[in-house]
Amino acid sequence: MSLFYFVAFLSILFALLVIFAKNPVHSVLYLILTFFTFTIQYVLLNAQFLAIVNFIVYMGAIMVLFLFVIMLLNLNKDSEPIRSNFIKFAGVIAGGCLLVVIVAAVKALDKSQPVILRQGDLGLVKSLGKVLFNQFLLPFEVSSLLLFSAMVGAVLLATKDKQPSNA
Repeated sequence: MSLFYFVAFLSILFALLVIFAKNPVHSVLYLILTFFTFTIQYVLLNAQFLAIVNFIVYMGAIMVLFLFVIMLLNLNKDSEPIRSNFIKFAGVIAGGCLLVVIVAAVKALDKSQPVILRQGDLGLVKSLGKVLFNQFLLPFEVSSLLLFSAMVGAVLLATKDKQPSNA
């Protein structure tokens, strides 16, 4: 149980470092460490599938995409637009609302009993596959067709039509 709390502390620490780091590349690296601590938490909670998906998708693909975008953007202070006071005020209000929600959630915690899993195979790939391909086969296949059609549509929209020349 102490390993769980230590990794939770590291998750919070790295998440705060993401927010307060001055260099955007350092923020992305701290975000990778945050996702790695989430992967450890998933393994500790016996959710191996979520751990592997978090490791491959978020730490692998998404973070590489973030790094490329940050490297391609020109993040000079001179080229940043000046933000109005209304935008700053809206940010302060949104942060205050988030703080109120966090305080309310911490107050509502039930600290009497820890969560105990009744089934030992909960979160394993085998049990997920049984449920996914038996009970939810039709929605799974429909969603795969929707994603495929969205991918084809994105490719068609991205290609430029060649206009016939009037020569």
